Amino acid sequence: MENNNKLLNKTLITIFILLISRMGIFIPIPGINHQEFNESIQNNSILNFLNIFSGGGFSTIGIFALGIIPYINSSIITQLLVKIIPTLENWQKEEGEIGRQKIMQITRSFTLLWAIIQSTSIAFWVKPYTFNWNNYFIIDCLLTLTTGSIIIMWFAEIITEYGIGNGSSLLIFQNIISNIPKNFSQYNNKSYDISNPFTIVLVILIITITLMISILIQESKRKISIILSKQLGKINTLNTQSYIPLKINQGGVMPIVFASAVVALPNYFIFKLNNKLPNFIFKYLINNNIFYLVLYSILIIGFSYFYSSIILNPEDIAKNLKKMGANIPNMRPGSETVQYLDNIIKKLTFIGAIFLFIVAQLPYIIFNITKIKAFQGLGTTSFLILVGVAIDTAKQIQTYIISEQYDNMIE
Repeated sequence: MENNNKLLNKTLITIFILLISRMGIFIPIPGINHQEFNESIQNNSILNFLNIFSGGGFSTIGIFALGIIPYINSSIITQLLVKIIPTLENWQKEEGEIGRQKIMQITRSFTLLWAIIQSTSIAFWVKPYTFNWNNYFIIDCLLTLTTGSIIIMWFAEIITEYGIGNGSSLLIFQNIISNIPKNFSQYNNKSYDISNPFTIVLVILIITITLMISILIQESKRKISIILSKQLGKINTLNTQSYIPLKINQGGVMPIVFASAVVALPNYFIFKLNNKLPNFIFKYLINNNIFYLVLYSILIIGFSYFYSSIILNPEDIAKNLKKMGANIPNMRPGSETVQYLDNIIKKLTFIGAIFLFIVAQLPYIIFNITKIKAFQGLGTTSFLILVGVAIDTAKQIQTYIISEQYDNMIE
């Protein structure tokens, strides 16, 4: 009963924080003509993309408008710095929990800086829609949005430590879920009929296939068998449970996130530029489906390799194997092992990128078949994030229950 209460308490803490973070989005910053502002950003592709992660925060300009975005951006920057700066890399590898806390503090500092930059940008961006734009409004907007971002970061850390699942992922998960009804209502008109049984079955089938492929991408691994030093004399009785799990998609949803952002930029320039020549070029390229598909696929593959290089380093894996007294069968320790791992990681990354590209096109396939624009608004990134967060959270709950059962057995 006590263990059930612990799990219930963790669940209640998580739900309570998610509700508060969601409510804060709809508490508007005073001094802005929100109706005029919303009408002006309806076709802004960049904002529509950012709203996926902020739950519509960039449309409402509420106190939690920035959401978890500054924290996510800061985490990415910190990861890059860890790979570039030897001191940070040493903290992560050699100093254990103390080093992790130092890196976390750097991430928090970057979050504050990033929130200040974004808040200042928003204060100047909404100038045409304010009732009285002055220094007081700039300071008020800056302090409100920055404080809201820091509170959201704190909420994410509380969920991670005292709740269930990863706080940042669950906040994004909540924002995506909250946008789904809006997508359907936004495109609700009489230009199509969804009462056709064939259409309904076809849509359910395509969505099911999309979810299955998303799960496949998230969970597929290549197992590289390893031999421990104590097994060297017993190769015939090799323990197949000793292996290195290499995920087929190391970068998660980030390659699609950045590729989608880059592809969305031309629409933003068309909206801002009045020059006919750039507008003609951008429109021609966007309307050219072949060019779009080629560019999108190249971007996804490129960002997949980039994130794979950040997360996995074959030389580090080879060094760790040597420290453990282990090696890959039929591979000499050192450069041969590094080369072998590098080839496998590159192949897995390419396969994962192709899968991501296929999933990215499925919502558009649904739209072209059914002509229901709401399904186009769901987005591939949303699918992958929802599936990934749901799987990780379910695994954490299962792990917690199993660990509690073992504790009971020991007692």
